[in-house]
Amino acid sequence: MASAIEKSIEWCCLVFDSAFHTLRTVRPVGQKLVQVGLTGRLVYTIAAAAFGSAFQHGYNTGVVNAPAEITMIWSTIVSVFCVGGMIGGSIVGVVADRLGRKNGLLYNNIFVLLAVLCECSSKWLGSYELIILGRFFIGLNSGLNAGLVPVYLNEVSPSNLKGAVGTVYQFVITLSIMISQLLGLESVLGTESGWPLLFGLTAVPALLQLLMFPICPESPKHVLKSTGNELQAKQVLVWLRGSLDVHEEMEQMKAEYEADKNSSKVTLRELTSNPSLRMPLIISVALMVAQQFSGINAAMYFSTKIFSMADLSEKSAQLATLGVGAMNVAMTFVSLVVIEKAGRKTLLLVGFIGMFVSTLILTVSLVVVNMVFLTYMSVAGMLLFILFFSIGPGSIPWFITSELFSVAARPTASGVAVVVNWTANFIVGIGFLPLASLLDAYVFLIFAFFQAIFTVFIWFKVPETKNRTVEEISAINILTTALSVRSIP
Repeated sequence: MASAIEKSIEWCCLVFDSAFHTLRTVRPVGQKLVQVGLTGRLVYTIAAAAFGSAFQHGYNTGVVNAPAEITMIWSTIVSVFCVGGMIGGSIVGVVADRLGRKNGLLYNNIFVLLAVLCECSSKWLGSYELIILGRFFIGLNSGLNAGLVPVYLNEVSPSNLKGAVGTVYQFVITLSIMISQLLGLESVLGTESGWPLLFGLTAVPALLQLLMFPICPESPKHVLKSTGNELQAKQVLVWLRGSLDVHEEMEQMKAEYEADKNSSKVTLRELTSNPSLRMPLIISVALMVAQQFSGINAAMYFSTKIFSMADLSEKSAQLATLGVGAMNVAMTFVSLVVIEKAGRKTLLLVGFIGMFVSTLILTVSLVVVNMVFLTYMSVAGMLLFILFFSIGPGSIPWFITSELFSVAARPTASGVAVVVNWTANFIVGIGFLPLASLLDAYVFLIFAFFQAIFTVFIWFKVPETKNRTVEEISAINILTTALSVRSIP
């Protein structure tokens, strides 16, 4: 049986190789031309890692939007997901180093199965506490996934595709949010009898990952770091690239390994005390805070309520929410395509400036709801907001941490960034409704303020990481820090 599955996967990989052949780029190496790009095995590996893991993050973000009216209990159910995410994020470094990236992702599915068991049995046992416990378990799973998946994808991808592959994680999140919103409609599963199945469907991607992912290799960089076995790491590279000619990439990997050999485990204290690590950490943390304080999860968690504030009917508000989800998916895909050409910093700046303008449009349209065209303008403002969020701020913070840090520091730094992201997520999730009741539509001006602040930060502090090595980025950060210190009177 196992042999038959492996043969089927190998056949699929050959088909992928043919389909993605034209997407490979050609670059000179010595006197030869070497193809660097997507191979069938790499595509399969990306799909097994990202679709089986990121789906949980997105689906369980969007699934609570439609099934019930927001109450204090329901707000707790929404927010405990973030608490689990914080705890899951805090152990990313330990799991990534001790279990490895691949095994960490596989074992993480245990939390999904526990979550489904709790959530699906809560109705029959008459216990909302079980929903809260289930949401906590799925939050643990999503927090771990948010750290492990970007690290794994970064380490299996060729350098010219790291940005595009890193964006896959956010693309799957947006796709799964849209699916959850569609399934959450009253006409589908968003009913009293349907919501246990709505929660239970989260087991499907977990089971698919448990079936698909075991054939995929551990990341070659982790193999080299944990075993020191160059031949084994090279075999993984050959498997992923579909070519024996991996000498250049292997040499780069060995150079990074030698540089990190004397600091095999980077602690949180080292991250904050080492000047070469401190600035990348500040950038990673700031971008995670920026992503959440942009207001995106206020839109994702409570989009139906936001459109109701604009005097749309309940049915129209739900359809508008679906439009938000569709826009999110479409523009994240656009980001995936253009990110290697436009660059990370450019897309971040365009995204935050665009969100600032969109937030002002949304605020005006919600304040002046007595004019019909402004009611529809609120929908347009929300769609524009999602458009600009999706092309950069949505995906880049998740993978830029992996580009800023070396293999030794990557798991710990990713864990810190993920914890900060989920903490900010929790603050927005628990605080938006009380603030909205106090400030009404003016609550969005708070998000506009943060968008402006982080635009300035990105302009002055965030380096362009496209096609640059960790060493090059580190040198830029050290130079920027030195110039900043020198400019202080």
